[in-house]
Amino acid sequence: MTKSTNLTSRDKACIWHPYTQMKTAPSPLPVVRGEGVYLYTDDGRRFLDGISSWWVNIHGHAHPELNAALAAQAAQLEHVVFAGATHEPAVALAEQLLSILPDGMARVFYSDNGSTAVEVALKMAWQYWQNRGETTRREFVALHHAFHGDTVGAMSVSELTGFSKPFEELLFPVHRAHSPYCHRCPLGLKRSACSIDCLGDLERVLAERANSVAAVIVEPMLQGAGGMIVWPAEFLSGVRRLCDKYGTLMIADEILTGFGRTGKMFACEHAGVSPDLICLSKGMTGGYLPLAVTAVREQIYETFLDDDRSKAFFHGHSYTANPLACAVALASLGLFRKERTLERVGRLEKQFRGRLEGLRGMRVVGDVRGIGGIAAIELDESLTRRFAPPSPGGRGSVLQVSPSPPGRRWPEGPDEGSSASGYFSSIGPYLYDAFLQRGLLLRPLGSILYFMPPYAITDQEVDWAFDQIHDVLRELDTR
Repeated sequence: MTKSTNLTSRDKACIWHPYTQMKTAPSPLPVVRGEGVYLYTDDGRRFLDGISSWWVNIHGHAHPELNAALAAQAAQLEHVVFAGATHEPAVALAEQLLSILPDGMARVFYSDNGSTAVEVALKMAWQYWQNRGETTRREFVALHHAFHGDTVGAMSVSELTGFSKPFEELLFPVHRAHSPYCHRCPLGLKRSACSIDCLGDLERVLAERANSVAAVIVEPMLQGAGGMIVWPAEFLSGVRRLCDKYGTLMIADEILTGFGRTGKMFACEHAGVSPDLICLSKGMTGGYLPLAVTAVREQIYETFLDDDRSKAFFHGHSYTANPLACAVALASLGLFRKERTLERVGRLEKQFRGRLEGLRGMRVVGDVRGIGGIAAIELDESLTRRFAPPSPGGRGSVLQVSPSPPGRRWPEGPDEGSSASGYFSSIGPYLYDAFLQRGLLLRPLGSILYFMPPYAITDQEVDWAFDQIHDVLRELDTR
Protein backbone atom coordinates (compact mmCIF):
# COMPACT_ATOMS: atom_id res chain seq x y z
CA MET A 1 0.00 0.00 0.00
CA THR A 2 1.42 3.36 -1.03
CA LYS A 3 1.77 5.90 1.75
CA SER A 4 -0.31 9.01 1.15
CA THR A 5 1.60 12.26 0.61
CA ASN A 6 -1.44 14.33 1.58
CA LEU A 7 -0.83 15.96 4.98
CA THR A 8 -4.43 15.72 6.20
CA SER A 9 -4.70 12.06 5.17
CA ARG A 10 -1.48 11.22 6.95
CA ASP A 11 -2.71 13.14 10.02
CA LYS A 12 -5.97 11.21 10.06
CA ALA A 13 -4.08 7.92 10.09
CA CYS A 14 -1.98 8.59 13.18
CA ILE A 15 -2.89 11.77 15.16
CA TRP A 16 -5.25 12.27 18.11
CA HIS A 17 -5.99 16.01 18.30
CA PRO A 18 -6.73 17.95 21.50
CA TYR A 19 -10.31 18.81 22.44
CA THR A 20 -11.64 17.04 19.37
CA GLN A 21 -14.26 14.40 18.74
CA MET A 22 -12.14 12.54 16.23
CA LYS A 23 -15.06 10.58 14.74
CA THR A 24 -16.87 13.66 13.46
CA ALA A 25 -14.18 16.35 13.32
CA PRO A 26 -13.46 18.09 10.03
CA SER A 27 -10.06 17.74 8.44
CA PRO A 28 -7.54 20.01 10.15
CA LEU A 29 -6.02 22.91 8.26
CA PRO A 30 -2.80 21.57 6.67
CA VAL A 31 -0.59 24.49 7.67
CA VAL A 32 2.89 24.44 6.16
CA ARG A 33 4.13 27.97 6.78
CA GLY A 34 3.50 31.11 8.80
CA GLU A 35 4.57 34.66 8.09
CA GLY A 36 3.46 37.78 9.91
CA VAL A 37 -0.24 37.44 10.68
CA TYR A 38 -0.84 34.79 8.02
CA LEU A 39 -0.90 30.99 7.91
CA TYR A 40 -0.43 29.14 4.61
CA THR A 41 -1.71 25.65 3.80
CA ASP A 42 -0.30 22.97 1.53
CA ASP A 43 -3.11 23.53 -0.97
CA GLY A 44 -2.24 27.19 -1.48
CA ARG A 45 -4.76 28.88 0.82
CA ARG A 46 -3.92 31.77 3.13
CA PHE A 47 -5.66 32.58 6.42
CA LEU A 48 -5.31 35.62 8.65
CA ASP A 49 -4.58 34.25 12.12
CA GLY A 50 -7.32 36.04 14.06
CA ILE A 51 -6.70 34.08 17.27
CA SER A 52 -2.90 34.31 17.50
CA SER A 53 -2.69 30.53 17.19
CA TRP A 54 -4.49 29.86 20.49
CA TRP A 55 -3.50 33.21 21.99
CA VAL A 56 0.26 32.62 22.00
CA ASN A 57 1.63 34.44 18.95
CA ILE A 58 2.08 38.12 19.72
CA HIS A 59 4.76 39.43 17.34
CA GLY A 60 3.69 37.54 14.21
CA HIS A 61 4.82 34.24 12.73
CA ALA A 62 8.46 33.62 11.83
CA HIS A 63 9.74 36.89 13.24
CA PRO A 64 13.37 37.30 12.08
CA GLU A 65 14.72 38.34 15.48
CA LEU A 66 13.02 35.50 17.33
CA ASN A 67 14.25 33.08 14.67
CA ALA A 68 17.78 34.35 15.16
CA ALA A 69 17.60 34.09 18.96
CA LEU A 70 16.40 30.50 18.71
CA ALA A 71 19.12 29.50 16.25
CA ALA A 72 21.88 31.17 18.26
CA GLN A 73 20.84 29.45 21.47
CA ALA A 74 20.50 26.06 19.77
CA ALA A 75 24.13 26.33 18.66
CA GLN A 76 25.22 26.91 22.26
CA LEU A 77 23.03 24.90 24.65
CA GLU A 78 19.74 23.21 23.84
CA HIS A 79 18.89 21.87 27.31
CA VAL A 80 20.23 20.93 30.72
CA VAL A 81 18.58 19.58 33.84
CA PHE A 82 17.44 22.52 36.00
CA ALA A 83 17.60 20.68 39.31
CA GLY A 84 21.14 21.42 40.45
CA ALA A 85 22.16 23.38 37.33
CA THR A 86 21.49 26.81 35.89
CA HIS A 87 22.20 28.72 32.68
CA GLU A 88 22.36 32.28 31.39
CA PRO A 89 19.01 32.45 29.51
CA ALA A 90 17.03 31.32 32.58
CA VAL A 91 18.77 33.74 34.94
CA ALA A 92 18.60 36.67 32.52
CA LEU A 93 14.92 36.05 31.79
CA ALA A 94 14.06 35.85 35.50
CA GLU A 95 15.93 39.10 36.11
CA GLN A 96 14.08 40.87 33.32
CA LEU A 97 10.69 39.52 34.35
CA LEU A 98 11.13 40.60 37.97
CA SER A 99 12.08 44.08 36.77
CA ILE A 100 8.74 44.51 34.95
CA LEU A 101 6.33 42.40 37.02
CA PRO A 102 4.03 44.09 39.56
CA ASP A 103 5.80 45.31 42.70
CA GLY A 104 6.72 42.65 45.22
CA MET A 105 7.38 39.74 42.87
CA ALA A 106 10.75 38.35 43.94
CA ARG A 107 11.21 34.76 42.78
CA VAL A 108 10.55 32.94 39.50
CA PHE A 109 9.62 29.26 39.28
CA TYR A 110 9.71 27.86 35.74
CA SER A 111 7.39 25.28 34.24
CA ASP A 112 6.11 24.56 30.76
CA ASN A 113 2.49 25.60 30.18
CA GLY A 114 -0.33 27.67 31.63
CA SER A 115 -2.20 24.85 33.33
CA THR A 116 0.98 23.79 35.07
CA ALA A 117 1.77 27.34 36.15
CA VAL A 118 -1.62 27.37 37.87
CA GLU A 119 -1.02 23.94 39.42
CA VAL A 120 2.27 25.25 40.79
CA ALA A 121 0.57 28.34 42.26
CA LEU A 122 -2.13 26.24 43.94
CA LYS A 123 0.42 23.84 45.40
CA MET A 124 2.63 26.70 46.58
CA ALA A 125 -0.29 28.45 48.25
CA TRP A 126 -1.37 25.24 49.97
CA GLN A 127 2.13 24.35 51.18
CA TYR A 128 2.86 27.93 52.23
CA TRP A 129 0.22 27.70 54.94
CA GLN A 130 1.22 24.14 55.91
CA ASN A 131 4.85 25.20 56.28
CA ARG A 132 3.69 28.06 58.51
CA GLY A 133 1.78 25.65 60.69
CA GLU A 134 -1.61 27.14 59.72
CA THR A 135 -2.99 23.79 58.66
CA THR A 136 -6.66 24.83 58.54
CA ARG A 137 -6.06 26.91 55.40
CA ARG A 138 -6.82 24.24 52.83
CA GLU A 139 -9.54 25.80 50.67
CA PHE A 140 -9.56 27.86 47.48
CA VAL A 141 -11.95 30.48 46.15
CA ALA A 142 -12.50 31.00 42.43
CA LEU A 143 -14.96 33.00 40.36
CA HIS A 144 -17.82 31.92 38.20
CA HIS A 145 -16.98 31.75 34.47
CA ALA A 146 -13.35 31.03 35.37
CA PHE A 147 -11.08 28.89 33.24
CA HIS A 148 -7.60 28.12 34.57
CA GLY A 149 -6.52 25.06 32.60
CA ASP A 150 -6.90 21.34 32.03
CA THR A 151 -4.84 19.64 34.73
CA VAL A 152 -6.76 18.40 37.76
CA GLY A 153 -6.07 21.35 40.07
CA ALA A 154 -6.58 23.89 37.30
CA MET A 155 -9.87 22.23 36.34
CA SER A 156 -10.95 22.27 39.98
CA VAL A 157 -10.69 26.05 40.23
CA SER A 158 -12.35 26.49 36.82
CA GLU A 159 -16.09 26.61 36.24
CA LEU A 160 -17.43 23.08 35.76
CA THR A 161 -18.31 22.68 32.08
CA GLY A 162 -19.07 19.95 29.60
CA PHE A 163 -15.33 19.62 29.03
CA SER A 164 -14.43 19.03 32.67
CA LYS A 165 -17.59 17.19 33.74
CA PRO A 166 -16.26 13.72 32.81
CA PHE A 167 -13.57 14.27 35.46
CA GLU A 168 -15.83 15.79 38.10
CA GLU A 169 -15.13 13.08 40.68
CA LEU A 170 -11.39 13.82 40.43
CA LEU A 171 -11.77 17.50 41.27
CA PHE A 172 -11.40 19.00 44.73
CA PRO A 173 -14.20 21.26 46.07
CA VAL A 174 -13.84 25.00 45.53
CA HIS A 175 -15.84 27.96 46.81
CA ARG A 176 -17.16 30.20 44.02
CA ALA A 177 -18.11 33.84 43.95
CA HIS A 178 -19.64 36.20 41.39
CA SER A 179 -17.51 37.63 38.63
CA PRO A 180 -18.24 41.13 37.25
CA TYR A 181 -20.00 40.01 34.07
CA CYS A 182 -21.63 43.36 33.44
CA HIS A 183 -23.65 42.29 30.38
CA ARG A 184 -25.18 39.48 32.44
CA CYS A 185 -24.93 41.00 35.89
CA PRO A 186 -25.47 38.31 38.54
CA LEU A 187 -27.38 40.91 40.60
CA GLY A 188 -29.47 42.23 37.72
CA LEU A 189 -27.91 45.70 37.87
CA LYS A 190 -26.82 48.10 35.15
CA ARG A 191 -23.19 49.20 35.13
CA SER A 192 -24.23 52.86 35.21
CA ALA A 193 -26.05 52.31 38.52
CA CYS A 194 -23.64 49.83 40.05
CA SER A 195 -21.01 50.21 42.75
CA ILE A 196 -19.31 46.89 41.95
CA ASP A 197 -21.93 45.26 44.17
CA CYS A 198 -21.04 41.80 42.85
CA LEU A 199 -17.83 42.00 44.90
CA GLY A 200 -19.98 41.46 47.99
CA ASP A 201 -20.31 37.78 47.10
CA LEU A 202 -16.55 37.29 47.39
CA GLU A 203 -16.55 39.09 50.73
CA ARG A 204 -19.38 36.85 51.93
CA VAL A 205 -17.35 33.72 51.10
CA LEU A 206 -14.18 35.06 52.70
CA ALA A 207 -16.01 36.21 55.82
CA GLU A 208 -17.60 32.79 56.23
CA ARG A 209 -14.35 30.89 55.60
CA ALA A 210 -11.89 33.42 57.05
CA ASN A 211 -9.57 30.88 58.66
CA SER A 212 -9.87 28.21 55.99
CA VAL A 213 -9.03 29.86 52.66
CA ALA A 214 -5.52 29.37 51.31
CA ALA A 215 -5.94 31.61 48.26
CA VAL A 216 -8.29 33.39 45.90
CA ILE A 217 -7.50 32.87 42.21
CA VAL A 218 -8.66 35.28 39.49
CA GLU A 219 -8.03 36.15 35.84
CA PRO A 220 -7.36 39.89 36.14
CA MET A 221 -9.46 42.21 33.97
CA LEU A 222 -10.41 39.57 31.41
CA GLN A 223 -11.91 36.12 31.85
CA GLY A 224 -10.97 34.61 28.52
CA ALA A 225 -12.48 31.18 27.97
CA GLY A 226 -15.47 32.08 30.14
CA GLY A 227 -16.71 34.42 27.41
CA MET A 228 -14.15 37.24 27.01
CA ILE A 229 -15.62 38.98 30.06
CA VAL A 230 -14.00 42.40 30.55
CA TRP A 231 -13.88 43.67 34.13
CA PRO A 232 -14.15 47.09 35.70
CA ALA A 233 -10.76 47.79 37.28
CA GLU A 234 -12.53 48.48 40.59
CA PHE A 235 -13.44 44.80 40.90
CA LEU A 236 -9.80 43.77 40.60
CA SER A 237 -8.68 46.30 43.21
CA GLY A 238 -11.50 45.04 45.42
CA VAL A 239 -10.20 41.47 45.20
CA ARG A 240 -6.80 42.64 46.45
CA ARG A 241 -8.41 44.62 49.25
CA LEU A 242 -10.52 41.67 50.40
CA CYS A 243 -7.58 39.25 50.31
CA ASP A 244 -5.68 41.66 52.55
CA LYS A 245 -8.67 42.16 54.84
CA TYR A 246 -9.17 38.43 55.38
CA GLY A 247 -5.49 37.51 55.39
CA THR A 248 -5.39 35.19 52.40
CA LEU A 249 -3.25 34.94 49.28
CA MET A 250 -4.20 36.34 45.89
CA ILE A 251 -3.24 34.37 42.78
CA ALA A 252 -3.37 36.26 39.47
CA ASP A 253 -3.73 33.97 36.46
CA GLU A 254 -2.21 36.11 33.71
CA ILE A 255 -1.67 33.22 31.31
CA LEU A 256 -3.73 35.05 28.67
CA THR A 257 -3.58 38.62 29.90
CA GLY A 258 0.17 38.87 30.38
CA PHE A 259 2.57 40.41 27.85
CA GLY A 260 0.42 43.20 26.58
CA ARG A 261 -2.88 41.55 25.70
CA THR A 262 -4.96 44.02 27.73
CA GLY A 263 -2.90 47.08 26.79
CA LYS A 264 -0.65 46.90 29.86
CA MET A 265 2.30 44.56 30.14
CA PHE A 266 0.32 42.79 32.89
CA ALA A 267 -3.39 43.17 33.52
CA CYS A 268 -2.91 43.77 37.25
CA GLU A 269 -1.51 47.18 36.30
CA HIS A 270 -4.99 48.39 35.31
CA ALA A 271 -5.93 48.47 38.99
CA GLY A 272 -2.46 49.17 40.36
CA VAL A 273 -2.45 45.96 42.36
CA SER A 274 0.18 43.34 43.00
CA PRO A 275 -0.82 39.72 43.66
CA ASP A 276 1.00 37.30 45.92
CA LEU A 277 1.51 34.81 43.10
CA ILE A 278 1.25 35.41 39.36
CA CYS A 279 1.01 32.80 36.58
CA LEU A 280 2.42 33.51 33.11
CA SER A 281 2.70 31.57 29.85
CA LYS A 282 1.10 31.83 26.36
CA GLY A 283 2.66 34.97 24.86
CA MET A 284 5.91 34.69 26.82
CA THR A 285 7.90 33.17 23.96
CA GLY A 286 5.90 34.85 21.22
CA GLY A 287 4.34 31.50 20.29
CA TYR A 288 7.63 29.70 19.65
CA LEU A 289 8.11 27.23 22.50
CA PRO A 290 6.30 26.07 25.65
CA LEU A 291 7.33 28.01 28.73
CA ALA A 292 5.57 29.13 31.90
CA VAL A 293 6.36 31.00 35.08
CA THR A 294 4.87 31.21 38.55
CA ALA A 295 6.36 34.25 40.28
CA VAL A 296 5.91 34.86 44.01
CA ARG A 297 6.66 37.30 46.80
CA GLU A 298 9.77 36.78 48.90
CA GLN A 299 7.72 35.95 52.01
CA ILE A 300 6.24 32.95 50.22
CA TYR A 301 9.63 31.75 49.00
CA GLU A 302 11.14 32.11 52.46
CA THR A 303 8.49 29.86 54.00
CA PHE A 304 9.96 26.95 52.02
CA LEU A 305 13.50 27.54 53.38
CA ASP A 306 14.21 25.14 56.22
CA ASP A 307 16.72 22.59 57.47
CA ASP A 308 13.86 20.13 57.12
CA ARG A 309 14.05 19.04 53.46
CA SER A 310 10.41 18.00 53.48
CA LYS A 311 9.45 21.69 53.49
CA ALA A 312 11.01 22.20 50.04
CA PHE A 313 8.76 22.60 47.02
CA PHE A 314 8.91 19.23 45.30
CA HIS A 315 7.68 20.00 41.82
CA GLY A 316 9.47 20.01 38.48
CA HIS A 317 9.56 18.94 34.85
CA SER A 318 12.20 17.55 32.53
CA TYR A 319 12.09 20.67 30.37
CA THR A 320 11.97 23.19 33.21
CA ALA A 321 13.63 26.46 32.12
CA ASN A 322 14.53 25.09 28.70
CA PRO A 323 17.33 27.35 27.38
CA LEU A 324 15.82 27.61 23.88
CA ALA A 325 12.48 28.82 25.27
CA CYS A 326 14.14 31.22 27.70
CA ALA A 327 16.31 32.70 24.94
CA VAL A 328 13.30 33.32 22.70
CA ALA A 329 11.37 34.83 25.62
CA LEU A 330 14.25 37.23 26.22
CA ALA A 331 14.21 38.22 22.56
CA SER A 332 10.46 38.73 22.75
CA LEU A 333 10.85 41.13 25.68
CA GLY A 334 13.45 42.95 23.61
CA LEU A 335 10.92 43.40 20.82
CA PHE A 336 8.51 45.06 23.23
CA ARG A 337 11.10 47.77 23.75
CA LYS A 338 12.45 47.96 20.21
CA GLU A 339 9.07 47.93 18.43
CA ARG A 340 7.20 49.91 21.12
CA THR A 341 4.70 47.09 21.25
CA LEU A 342 2.49 48.42 24.05
CA GLU A 343 1.96 51.62 22.07
CA ARG A 344 0.90 49.50 19.13
CA VAL A 345 -1.60 47.61 21.32
CA GLY A 346 -3.01 50.95 22.48
CA ARG A 347 -3.65 51.95 18.87
CA LEU A 348 -5.24 48.57 18.17
CA GLU A 349 -7.57 49.03 21.14
CA LYS A 350 -8.76 52.36 19.77
CA GLN A 351 -9.32 50.92 16.30
CA PHE A 352 -11.07 47.85 17.70
CA ARG A 353 -13.44 49.99 19.76
CA GLY A 354 -14.44 52.04 16.75
CA ARG A 355 -15.20 48.96 14.69
CA LEU A 356 -17.04 47.26 17.56
CA GLU A 357 -19.33 50.25 17.98
CA GLY A 358 -20.24 49.91 14.33
CA LEU A 359 -21.60 46.43 15.09
CA ARG A 360 -23.57 47.33 18.20
CA GLY A 361 -26.81 48.19 16.42
CA MET A 362 -27.13 44.87 14.63
CA ARG A 363 -30.11 42.76 15.64
CA VAL A 364 -27.93 39.69 16.17
CA VAL A 365 -25.49 41.49 18.46
CA GLY A 366 -26.21 41.41 22.19
CA ASP A 367 -23.07 43.16 23.42
CA VAL A 368 -19.64 44.29 22.26
CA ARG A 369 -16.63 44.68 24.50
CA GLY A 370 -12.89 44.84 24.28
CA ILE A 371 -9.67 45.59 26.07
CA GLY A 372 -6.21 46.05 24.62
CA GLY A 373 -5.72 43.83 21.58
CA ILE A 374 -8.91 41.82 22.13
CA ALA A 375 -12.34 42.47 20.63
CA ALA A 376 -15.42 40.43 21.53
CA ILE A 377 -18.98 40.29 20.21
CA GLU A 378 -21.62 38.46 22.24
CA LEU A 379 -24.43 37.37 20.00
CA ASP A 380 -28.05 37.76 21.01
CA GLU A 381 -29.54 34.87 22.99
CA SER A 382 -32.43 34.48 20.55
CA LEU A 383 -29.94 33.81 17.74
CA THR A 384 -28.21 31.20 19.86
CA ARG A 385 -31.54 29.45 20.46
CA ARG A 386 -32.32 29.48 16.76
CA PHE A 387 -29.10 27.62 16.15
CA ALA A 388 -29.76 25.13 18.96
CA PRO A 389 -28.62 21.58 18.14
CA PRO A 390 -31.14 18.71 18.08
CA SER A 391 -32.42 17.81 21.51
CA PRO A 392 -32.15 14.32 23.01
CA GLY A 393 -35.86 13.92 22.30
CA GLY A 394 -35.22 14.25 18.59
CA ARG A 395 -36.41 17.78 17.82
CA GLY A 396 -34.20 19.63 15.41
CA SER A 397 -33.09 23.23 15.58
CA VAL A 398 -35.52 26.00 14.72
CA LEU A 399 -33.13 27.39 12.13
CA GLN A 400 -31.17 24.89 10.06
CA VAL A 401 -28.00 26.50 8.74
CA SER A 402 -25.09 24.30 7.75
CA PRO A 403 -22.63 25.28 5.05
CA SER A 404 -20.45 22.31 6.01
CA PRO A 405 -20.44 18.80 4.57
CA PRO A 406 -22.62 16.26 6.42
CA GLY A 407 -21.07 15.16 9.67
CA ARG A 408 -18.70 18.09 9.90
CA ARG A 409 -18.40 19.54 13.36
CA TRP A 410 -16.70 22.62 14.68
CA PRO A 411 -13.29 21.88 16.23
CA GLU A 412 -13.25 22.38 19.96
CA GLY A 413 -10.49 23.62 22.22
CA PRO A 414 -9.40 24.80 25.65
CA ASP A 415 -10.02 28.40 24.73
CA GLU A 416 -13.69 27.50 24.55
CA GLY A 417 -13.82 26.28 28.14
CA SER A 418 -17.01 27.76 29.59
CA SER A 419 -18.63 30.34 27.37
CA ALA A 420 -21.63 31.61 29.29
CA SER A 421 -23.97 31.75 26.35
CA GLY A 422 -24.61 28.61 24.35
CA TYR A 423 -21.22 27.08 23.70
CA PHE A 424 -22.81 23.89 22.45
CA SER A 425 -25.11 25.80 20.11
CA SER A 426 -24.59 25.19 16.41
CA ILE A 427 -23.88 28.88 15.90
CA GLY A 428 -20.20 28.17 16.59
CA PRO A 429 -19.70 25.69 13.72
CA TYR A 430 -21.56 27.99 11.37
CA LEU A 431 -19.38 30.99 12.19
CA TYR A 432 -16.14 29.00 12.12
CA ASP A 433 -16.84 27.75 8.61
CA ALA A 434 -18.17 31.09 7.39
CA PHE A 435 -14.96 32.86 8.35
CA LEU A 436 -12.69 30.13 7.00
CA GLN A 437 -14.41 30.53 3.66
CA ARG A 438 -13.39 34.19 3.77
CA GLY A 439 -9.76 33.49 4.70
CA LEU A 440 -10.07 34.42 8.38
CA LEU A 441 -9.31 31.97 11.18
CA LEU A 442 -11.57 32.60 14.19
CA ARG A 443 -12.74 30.16 16.86
CA PRO A 444 -15.92 31.47 18.53
CA LEU A 445 -16.60 30.64 22.17
CA GLY A 446 -20.09 29.40 21.46
CA SER A 447 -22.03 32.60 20.91
CA ILE A 448 -19.03 34.76 21.81
CA LEU A 449 -17.12 35.81 18.72
CA TYR A 450 -13.69 37.25 19.45
CA PHE A 451 -10.79 38.67 17.47
CA MET A 452 -7.30 38.46 19.00
CA PRO A 453 -4.64 38.79 16.29
CA PRO A 454 -0.87 39.14 16.66
CA TYR A 455 0.15 42.69 17.48
CA ALA A 456 1.99 42.85 14.15
CA ILE A 457 -1.30 43.20 12.28
CA THR A 458 -1.63 46.39 10.23
CA ASP A 459 -4.51 48.86 10.40
CA GLN A 460 -5.59 47.77 6.93
CA GLU A 461 -5.62 44.10 7.94
CA VAL A 462 -7.67 44.97 11.03
CA ASP A 463 -10.24 46.74 8.87
CA TRP A 464 -10.34 43.82 6.46
CA ALA A 465 -10.97 41.36 9.31
CA PHE A 466 -13.73 43.53 10.78
CA ASP A 467 -15.27 43.85 7.33
CA GLN A 468 -15.52 40.05 7.20
CA ILE A 469 -17.06 39.99 10.69
CA HIS A 470 -19.53 42.70 9.70
CA ASP A 471 -20.55 40.91 6.51
CA VAL A 472 -21.04 37.51 8.19
CA LEU A 473 -23.12 39.06 10.98
CA ARG A 474 -25.12 41.08 8.45
CA GLU A 475 -25.99 37.83 6.67
CA LEU A 476 -27.27 36.47 9.98
CA ASP A 477 -29.12 39.73 10.63
CA THR A 478 -31.14 39.38 7.46
CA ARG A 479 -32.24 35.78 8.04
